[in-house]
Amino acid sequence: MTPTISGRTLVSDTSPFGGRVRPARAWLHGDAPHINLNGLWSFRLLSEADPRGEAVDAFAQRSTDVSAWDSIAVPSHWVLGERPHGAPIYTNAQYPFPLDAPFVPDHNPTGDYRLSIDVPESFLDRTETEAVVLRFDGVESLARVWWNGVEVGHFSGSRLAHELDVTELITAGENILAVRVHQWSAATYLEDQDQWWLPGIFRDVTLIARPVGGIEDLWLRTSWVQGTGMLDPELVASEAAFPINLSIPELDIALTWNSASEIAPLTVTAEAWSAESPTLYTAILSARGETITQRIGFRTVEIHGDQLLANGTRLVFHGMNRHEAHPDRGRVFDEAHAREDLIRMKRFNVNAIRTSHYPPHPRLLDLADELGLWVMLENDLETHGFQVSDWRGNPSDDPTWRDAYLDRIERMFERDKNHASIIMWSLGNESGTGINLAEMSTWLHHRDPSRPVHYEGDYTGRYTDVYSRMYASVPETRSIGDGSTSALLSCTPIEAARQRAKPFLHCEYVHAMGNGPGAIDQYEDLVREFPRLHGGFVWEWRDHGLRTHTPDGTEYFGYGGDFGEEVHDGNFVMDGMVSSDDVPSPGLYEYAAVVAPVRVSIAPEGTTLTLTNLRHTLDTADIRLRWELSSDGTEYAGGTWPISAVRAGETASATAPSELLTALTALSTGEPDTEHWLSVYAELSADTAWADAGHIISHTQRRVSARPAVIPSARIPNWQEGSAPSVELGPVSLTEGRLSALAGAPVNGPGLSIFRAPTDNDRGEAQGSLDIADPTLNRGLGTEAPPHANTWFAHRLYLLRARHLSSASAPGAAHLSERYAAPASPESMRMDTRWESVPGVPGEPDAVLLTVDITPDSTWDLTLPRIGVRFDLPGDVDHAHWFGTGPRESYPDTRTAARVGRFDAPLDDMIVRYARPQESGHRSDLRTLTLSRGGSPWITLTALPDAAGRLPGFGLSRWRAEELAQVAHWHQLPPSERVFLTLDAAHTGIGSRICGPDIWPEFALRAEARTIRLIIRPAH
Repeated sequence: MTPTISGRTLVSDTSPFGGRVRPARAWLHGDAPHINLNGLWSFRLLSEADPRGEAVDAFAQRSTDVSAWDSIAVPSHWVLGERPHGAPIYTNAQYPFPLDAPFVPDHNPTGDYRLSIDVPESFLDRTETEAVVLRFDGVESLARVWWNGVEVGHFSGSRLAHELDVTELITAGENILAVRVHQWSAATYLEDQDQWWLPGIFRDVTLIARPVGGIEDLWLRTSWVQGTGMLDPELVASEAAFPINLSIPELDIALTWNSASEIAPLTVTAEAWSAESPTLYTAILSARGETITQRIGFRTVEIHGDQLLANGTRLVFHGMNRHEAHPDRGRVFDEAHAREDLIRMKRFNVNAIRTSHYPPHPRLLDLADELGLWVMLENDLETHGFQVSDWRGNPSDDPTWRDAYLDRIERMFERDKNHASIIMWSLGNESGTGINLAEMSTWLHHRDPSRPVHYEGDYTGRYTDVYSRMYASVPETRSIGDGSTSALLSCTPIEAARQRAKPFLHCEYVHAMGNGPGAIDQYEDLVREFPRLHGGFVWEWRDHGLRTHTPDGTEYFGYGGDFGEEVHDGNFVMDGMVSSDDVPSPGLYEYAAVVAPVRVSIAPEGTTLTLTNLRHTLDTADIRLRWELSSDGTEYAGGTWPISAVRAGETASATAPSELLTALTALSTGEPDTEHWLSVYAELSADTAWADAGHIISHTQRRVSARPAVIPSARIPNWQEGSAPSVELGPVSLTEGRLSALAGAPVNGPGLSIFRAPTDNDRGEAQGSLDIADPTLNRGLGTEAPPHANTWFAHRLYLLRARHLSSASAPGAAHLSERYAAPASPESMRMDTRWESVPGVPGEPDAVLLTVDITPDSTWDLTLPRIGVRFDLPGDVDHAHWFGTGPRESYPDTRTAARVGRFDAPLDDMIVRYARPQESGHRSDLRTLTLSRGGSPWITLTALPDAAGRLPGFGLSRWRAEELAQVAHWHQLPPSERVFLTLDAAHTGIGSRICGPDIWPEFALRAEARTIRLIIRPAH
């Protein structure tokens, strides 16, 4: 039956499909004849004169002239590419049109596609071809299909596969396929995922000749217990397909089924599939008309008490939420890029994917099977926009939408049921709760009892098998893990007891937007402490920036608002561990260090180590330990540290090799003011499918000697009140007590610095531009703490003004006292700056000792970004070499990946170009810093510990923090004429506040007295 309703009615119809749409089935690797229809199609975007696409007959006819149409690649999105039609739209939760379900606006962008297809005679031979099937793997959001002018059917469910039967309409030779795609439809209300709205045919289109005697559908169910695998086949095939042969060459299996009644489970001796050991076997099923080649893995997933087990062992997810996103292609799949992406995950110790919030291209799951990643496969469902109406009218609890919900879960499951990597099904995301979700769960439990069902929004646990939450705080997560009886979100005591009896996971946590996230280690510590906590999935893997250009051709990655959207959610789509162009963020390095599956701790004296194997499956036979001993950051000795293989879940110790013991003894008799650091690297000993030998899994470091403070001899200058007009102290030139030149170059500073360009987490939920001069910003009075950025702007930390208090001079010394405060602000800080000459040793130039004492008054009552100083340096400073932590940025709550050593980098690599300009590039615990100008060393700064033994951090940038805070994109920054060096006695943490926990109190900086001490000398 073909649909007869009009386009206007169709787009508001909640039915998931109509016409000759075939039942869902598995995505299989078979040899049935097929024609790949990807390529250039004729295309037009309907004009305003026909916004609803009512005139359907003419464009679908064979005789229609499309010579004036454009061409478009299939798969693609019509709003992307070199010749876009319309523009992309980004929203997070809100719908970009009125909340009026199931209706959509009259103006509905609609694309017409046409393709001429040359069909061979064999497709019409009914002795060989049982049916001709037209398969669409992804169309957003509603498609109507015509074949040779006859309407075949329509369907919705953008990220789901649909097959239509065109057997009766096909002819040999030229055939005309016409597809009309409506961007908005009733189905759009079910697809409000946090991502771009990108209409079009964006996945493959294939014409398939289903063979007589073929295998229509196949499910090779597997399980594994203690070395024994079970294969339970489920086939859909006619009698004409038999006999069917099954062979699994790696297991020496070859058998024949002469009829469906002979198909039965079989047991084999096999290795288990796991994310760490993804053993696959090739199953070949040969029917009379078709051969299917399917790779299978044997594994069992089960819930035992409050723990989730795979192959009998507790699962811990170190996972990522993964959207399909590319800066040029949008959601169009590219297998080579997808493989690179999954390999990158493996290299950064990621072991799991949640396919947020829809099934990915089916080939991605093949790659997950092959490379080894646990997968939570999520349904194409989200109705988040109904939250604004307190979920009134939410389709999840409306029987009108029942068929659409069940169709989506069925199509998700049937397409992907054969994958070993899929160990859990997810009903969808942020769709409230209701009867339709419960029915989906019932359908899944009936169809596949072997995999648990997940849905975060089922807070009371009525129809899901695991307890899942988003962004639960660290204390709340602890209470969930430790058996506390404290209340749970939206639960009665009885419901809370039910949830506490289940395994717990974070389907989203530590929001990776901009600089951050912080506190990863705190969550990981809880997972190690409490067995019912099973880790979780970071939000998210990748930024979704779309490559675009300014009018003058400057390239940048656009986000919400950059494409003329009337409604958008700004840069909230830029929240990944990897940038839009595939660059791992410092946060990803931090994550990899925190969740490392093989961990080493070194005894204080460096003579023994302990290795803990936190893997699920593998022992450490594939790991070698390499040690390096450094002296003041320079490598002194190195080698391998032998240790026997440690089984998964166990710990072992090993004594240092003799070479290391000898080196430690030699260094112990050396200079007393040097630092000796022992580093141990756990690295792969052989090549794998995802990394070469030598790839570092984890790294640890231990200081094996203390470094006493190197402080020049104390002296009390004979101060004289008032500063001289000009003073020369070694490399320093002072004018009226202020720095005017350093080693012959103009330099200003130090000036008090307590402001940082707000990170995305500092800005909290505020996504639009924040004008730091906006007088309407208040001081955050109210019952809830405002975002930190609002508080900093309200206190005008970016507008500090200095007032001279006093100055003094003495032979070889100078002193300046200043008061810093912001306009209309009672808070102030006193900064005392003292310069003292330090005579040079033979062969070295004279130096100067700089001491800066910063003292706040008692009126401060807020978390401060930093307490430090800033120097304005010449614009030709181009390189940094430092001894301290590195090589990447580190902050108080993101330091696990940092190590102490000697590093160097060009100036432009000292900051991180997050999607939105913000604070970045801080390196903690500086010892020495040498800056170069024009490629030549210029000045060296040696940091001295303060009275508490603390060292300052530093950062270098071409722009002041105040400039970074005012722009949305890097290209909007003014031309840089100076370089700015910040030295921080203290810096506040990063946190994950924009969508998760705030800065942990331990890392939230409050106003306090601090001291910075530096020895400055010309570089040599």
